[in-house]
Amino acid sequence: MTIKNGLLAAGAPALLLLVGCATNPNEPAVLGDEETFDGLRRVENSRASAAWIRPDIDLSTYTKIRLQGAGLSFRPVTRTGSSAREFPVSQANQQRMQQILAEVFTEELSQSTRFQLVQEPGPEVLTVWGGLYDVVSFVPPERGARDRIFIDRVGEATLVLELRDSESNTTLARAVDRRAAARSGGTMQRSNSASNWAEVRRVARRWATMLRERLDAADTWKVIGS
Repeated sequence: MTIKNGLLAAGAPALLLLVGCATNPNEPAVLGDEETFDGLRRVENSRASAAWIRPDIDLSTYTKIRLQGAGLSFRPVTRTGSSAREFPVSQANQQRMQQILAEVFTEELSQSTRFQLVQEPGPEVLTVWGGLYDVVSFVPPERGARDRIFIDRVGEATLVLELRDSESNTTLARAVDRRAAARSGGTMQRSNSASNWAEVRRVARRWATMLRERLDAADTWKVIGS
């Protein structure tokens, strides 16, 4: 399966089950009263940075998921020189990041025990639209073999996922989660290409695994406050 522009896939109230909707996947999601422009209501006990869902959502008719990538966007770098803490990402590294995200999410979601991955929309198909926004790199450019640069975080990014009915394109759920690719325990380690990309892959794997687990548990998910 080919995923254009970088990302992802998933299924239903799971989107809020998505990046860790409730504190426990089997806990009911508590909805707030305020409604968004597209008919969603905020999930008050989400573990994601923010999450919204349609109160009348019903996953029972969906058996397949379709991936639609929204690509990546990077924060502009405004400070240069020795005081710089954020650094531009080359086109080659942007493409590599997209490739890693596509590979990891496809690998994880292909292991779903509930949904089949497909490429075309249909009456039983959910589209998961996803992208990374405000991507920040804390990795300075490599200058030479003698450089000894130590960092505690590779970067940060905001994952945005929407679950949509594939035929009507109606948004059923939305989740936003910001996360850092940080060294274990927040320790400073020498920056090198291999370890930096391993951190990017680890964060992508964590997002993708949480999503798959919650999608597979979607039948037990409940909403209160609707």
